[in-house]
Amino acid sequence: MKVTRAQIVVRGLTNRCANCGGPTLFKAGTFFQVNKACPACGFKIERNNDEGFFLGSMSLNYGVTLVCFLLPVILLAYNKVIGPTTAIVLAGIGALVFPALFYRSSRSWWLMNYYLFLPHHLPANGGTGRPGEDDNI
Repeated sequence: MKVTRAQIVVRGLTNRCANCGGPTLFKAGTFFQVNKACPACGFKIERNNDEGFFLGSMSLNYGVTLVCFLLPVILLAYNKVIGPTTAIVLAGIGALVFPALFYRSSRSWWLMNYYLFLPHHLPANGGTGRPGEDDNI
């Protein structure tokens, strides 16, 4: 059964397999370890020979941290709602804690964005699931 773009978005936002909607992209009992393949359908999630594929998720994490956390702290300090010491402490803690908490979502959202624009790469849609191999479709 073909996977629609709406399904890809919902699966990406809920950390599920883009191909089958399987329960999670991450290994049970761990916070940072991504499954090499989906336990439900075998879809290859971790791309060992595609160096840099998930580099975009780091950029996404960085951007969301800046916009959603650090920018409000800077604006609060600029408008003198909080003091400079409080702003520095909040910014320092946020720069370390927020990206760690957002890690899972950023990995899932990056995968979601890739398959949102190239849904024909998903095995459920007749592709191989490998970047670059389905570009002739």
